[in-house]
Amino acid sequence: MPKTILVADDKSSVRNLVRDYLESEGFRVVVASNGEEALYSARKEKPDLVLLDIMMPGMSGYEFLKTYRKERETPVILLTAKMEETDKVLGLELGADDYITKPFGMKELVARINAVLRRSEGKVLAPNILSDGDIRLDAESRSVTIKGSPVNLTPSEFTILRLFMSSPGRVFSRSDILLQTQGSTYEGVERTVDVHIRNLRSKIEKVPSSPEYIETVFGVGYRYREVRGERPR
Repeated sequence: MPKTILVADDKSSVRNLVRDYLESEGFRVVVASNGEEALYSARKEKPDLVLLDIMMPGMSGYEFLKTYRKERETPVILLTAKMEETDKVLGLELGADDYITKPFGMKELVARINAVLRRSEGKVLAPNILSDGDIRLDAESRSVTIKGSPVNLTPSEFTILRLFMSSPGRVFSRSDILLQTQGSTYEGVERTVDVHIRNLRSKIEKVPSSPEYIETVFGVGYRYREVRGERPR
């Protein structure tokens, strides 16, 4: 069954171009011209991935993300004409998995889509079950629990946590994390890793400002500190 991609952009030329190319690549494509339409279509069609323009009339891409992330963890790639790093970082903080800056090539777009879909389906890393301290990660069900309570992670956050838990004690540079989680096609700034780490810490750490699991190795990157047994309640 073909993967369904929701393309949300207020410019019909962009929607039509992306739709036609993705359909030629075997995807099923649904389009929306603004955030409200995108939210309706996302709820109805349950796409496998959303291509989301940031600047749309009415409900913007940012507003869509704020609402949609409360409902589903579907992968989202931002389509942005903005070059400022802060705009991209804001999108990542709201739960986007990747971004691509307009104008972009269709081959690059498809490569980004396939990379994000692979991450969301758990095809990047092994093993399938990882458990340490209060954390249990199940790759087959794409689930993470803390002391038995479910934790909702975006595909990028899930992949980073799985990467860390698979190699406790290993120090990963920001470029290592980008390469391992998003592949050689990714050309994003390394600061995006810091955003994903901050979001991840806020979900798995008791005190995110004093992390026990994910340590910062100053001047290098990050590493996962193995705990083994459950932490005291």
